Amino acid sequence: MKVSVVVAALNEADSLPELVGRVRKMFTDLGVTWEMVVIDDGSTDGTYDTLRQLSDQIPELRFRSFARNYGKSAALAVAFEDAKGDIVVTMDGDLQDDPDEVPKLIAKLEEGWDVVSGWKKVRKDPLSKTVPSKLFNSVTSWVAGIRLHDFNCGLKAYRGYVAQGLPVYGELHRFLPALAHWQGFRVTEEVVLHHPRKYGTSKFGPNRFINGFLDLLTVTFVYSGRHSPLHFFGRVGLFLGLVGGSIFGGFVISWILKNPIHMRPLFFIGLILIILAIQFISLGLLGELVVKGQQSRAVYRFRQGK
Repeated sequence: MKVSVVVAALNEADSLPELVGRVRKMFTDLGVTWEMVVIDDGSTDGTYDTLRQLSDQIPELRFRSFARNYGKSAALAVAFEDAKGDIVVTMDGDLQDDPDEVPKLIAKLEEGWDVVSGWKKVRKDPLSKTVPSKLFNSVTSWVAGIRLHDFNCGLKAYRGYVAQGLPVYGELHRFLPALAHWQGFRVTEEVVLHHPRKYGTSKFGPNRFINGFLDLLTVTFVYSGRHSPLHFFGRVGLFLGLVGGSIFGGFVISWILKNPIHMRPLFFIGLILIILAIQFISLGLLGELVVKGQQSRAVYRFRQGK
């Protein structure tokens, strides 16, 4: 068995030497073949030079450096492609994730799981991060149909074939356990230690929660396999059309009975509902065309082969 540790690093020159040293010691004590793949996400603090020096000293360390900042999802996508391990472990480069927790995640995979997500049960972050994160995790769990306490934890373990098949772009790194679950893989979580930040500052602002909820809509429609755009928007359109049509039907019956039709507010409400119904159904049809155009060939995922 070979384990690949994947790190997306942005301005982590101070923490990387300690992180790499602790990962190296942990795997040496564990007696497991390993490698470490670090993607420098356009750092400006000397991370590139630090990685060059470390890679000269430690042959298991490989790295690539983006010319500019592309984001964590892009870094993980590249690292997943480069990783050669049977197991792929992701962790952040700021030392808040504890490398000594990795054996627990690997042991959990060996129980038969395909993805093990870390759960920072005791989190060393301010309330401005923990409270919105709890709300985000609750909503994501409900939408994804899988009960996890901490989708945002950077410490996760995947079987290699799972990691290499995950669609990672934009800011979808938050939903990797959900994406794996929707592909049919077995996902669980494990409580892990979380440490206060030792070096540098957080790279994520409050906008990440707004973007996270918007991205949740994207992954739900595109990747969950439970809802097609037409099914969702079509249901809304049919409901609005039914209500609007009923209102109009009342006016038609009144006209047939020779009663004068006055331009009352209810008339305009019915008209607006019918227009909205047509728009929602049209939006669903356009969404279907986009999705079908991108899925010219069906993609099937397998757990194992021989």
